[in-house]
Amino acid sequence: MGKKLVENVVEPESGRQRLMAEERFANELAALREQDRFERPGGWLLSPRSVRDFICGTSKPLKTAGRESIPILRKFFGDDSLVERAIVTLATDRGLMLIGEPGTAKSLLSELLAAAISGVSHLTIQGSAATTEDQIRYSWNYALLVAKGPSRESLVPAPLYQGMTQGKLVRFEEITRCPLEVQDVIVPILSERLMLIPELEGANGMIHARPGFNVIATANTRDRGVNEMSAALKRRFNFETVRPIPSIADELELVQREVERQLQGLKIDVEVDRDVTELLVQTFHELRTGKTVEGASVQQPSSVLSTAEAVSVAVSASLHAKFYGSGKLEPSEIVEHLVGSAVKEPDDRKALGTYFDVNVKGRAEQNELWKRYYAARKKLGK
Repeated sequence: MGKKLVENVVEPESGRQRLMAEERFANELAALREQDRFERPGGWLLSPRSVRDFICGTSKPLKTAGRESIPILRKFFGDDSLVERAIVTLATDRGLMLIGEPGTAKSLLSELLAAAISGVSHLTIQGSAATTEDQIRYSWNYALLVAKGPSRESLVPAPLYQGMTQGKLVRFEEITRCPLEVQDVIVPILSERLMLIPELEGANGMIHARPGFNVIATANTRDRGVNEMSAALKRRFNFETVRPIPSIADELELVQREVERQLQGLKIDVEVDRDVTELLVQTFHELRTGKTVEGASVQQPSSVLSTAEAVSVAVSASLHAKFYGSGKLEPSEIVEHLVGSAVKEPDDRKALGTYFDVNVKGRAEQNELWKRYYAARKKLGK
């Protein structure tokens, strides 16, 4: 089995499947704050340099006052210059818009930025066709409203209100899924850093943003045009495109680490050989890009074969190996669970079958692992 990648994370509480980034990497964030000697923008918990180190990792562990050595692992595998530009944008008066294909870690990057800069990443608006203005700005406690009339006490703060009053980053996921009139609620807030509450009089009806407040929005490129953003809203954001991981080695490291982390969280002991994971990662990479590592063309399926999907396939295949197999992940289990991820349309099965009949078959003649991978092709179905 390949080198095991162990994260310096806080153990999850009983009954919780997932920790937020600020909880999961609490030890790393604490070590970075302790060692941070660089200038910080107003309201930030870390300097821009330390935020980048938190997201992109450091070459050496950090020594804490207690002499504990804390490794700062890379969490986002992609363009480091994109990360730096994103951090700089959040220190300005412009919002940050992360766009890209589904599964390119836009939400992860958004969460990591919020955790490092604000210390919290839960001030999140989930965009959908049903999202309303109340879910973005504020609503009312109607019992208090009837009893005491309009007042700050009667308000029920939504993420945008909380972010402004606390000086925190607000995450707006899938913003283009919201109706245009809901999206444009944030135009005056990004412009003036001010939220007006018409029901309250004078200064009491003005919510001013504290230092540290800003907005990180995400949108899938496949959804653009569903509810296209207005020109006014676009002008309030700097746009950054998050692309799939270009390197197979980087994607393999991320998938292997995430699979081991999830299995550890499930308390499931499965032997996940790195070479078997590489079969999956290389398959996804080649089908996604339409080209093999040798340079041959590959028919691309319509499905978005993201890194997140690769992790899902690997975890499902590992659980299959544990419950119904030998307890060791095999190529046949990868094939069995590959179908549910890569086949979303009728032509996708054909593309996957062609890939096995041509590319996998060619490698099977020279490599034992690829031979076992090819031998399981019957699990792809018709």
